[in-house]
Amino acid sequence: MTTRRAFGALAAGTALSALLPTAASARTRPRPGGRLIAADHFRHGLGQWATELELGGTVTAARGVLDVDVPGGATVWFKQRLTGPYVLSYTATPVSAGGVNDRVSDLNNFWNATDVRSPRNLFATRRSGALAEYDQLTTYYAGYGANTNTTTRLRRYVGEAGNRPLIYDYTEPLLTANEPNRVHIVSDGPTVQWWNNGRLVFDYRDPAPYTSGHFAFRTTWSHFRISDFEVRRLRAESGA
Repeated sequence: MTTRRAFGALAAGTALSALLPTAASARTRPRPGGRLIAADHFRHGLGQWATELELGGTVTAARGVLDVDVPGGATVWFKQRLTGPYVLSYTATPVSAGGVNDRVSDLNNFWNATDVRSPRNLFATRRSGALAEYDQLTTYYAGYGANTNTTTRLRRYVGEAGNRPLIYDYTEPLLTANEPNRVHIVSDGPTVQWWNNGRLVFDYRDPAPYTSGHFAFRTTWSHFRISDFEVRRLRAESGA
């Protein structure tokens, strides 16, 4: 895993070796065998979700698939607020089949998000789907294969307009067209992890962690098919 920058991790005292694949691969993979907190198998519409679309597009949930096909910024929020420790999992496939929005880019997530403008109700603040309108969240933000599939980054938003602190910035791993990505997000106190297909992509220890808030799928000008969404209480295991 090639690292460009890891300012936030180093500032928090994380050793550089923790950013390298040899160190990351030694971490225990999440095994979400705990109590089910939430799930959606995408067979009954968007009742559990709220969409914010910058330039329109379509977001549908049917036949086991959340289909996000958008020409601009899109955020699809899970309405239920989540509190850790938990492991959240889903599968997302970037579609490349000749469609107008079939640009392979931006498998992104917000999690443990709160809007400082309405901290008791994330949805009381109106947002259009433009990325800058999320600066006033406190949240973690993963951007996997962002910027036309050239960057993979972790940010820790601090609720300030124009300030989106960068934790990790990688040149890979990136998305592969029409290939599924099985994602696990671990929220366990100060331990913040984002896994893809069994690989530990982000492993951050936050000295002032965000431990609850909302989750969202986030993308821009792309087409994704998402399935098998669930959140389970994290089961403690030795070596984790």
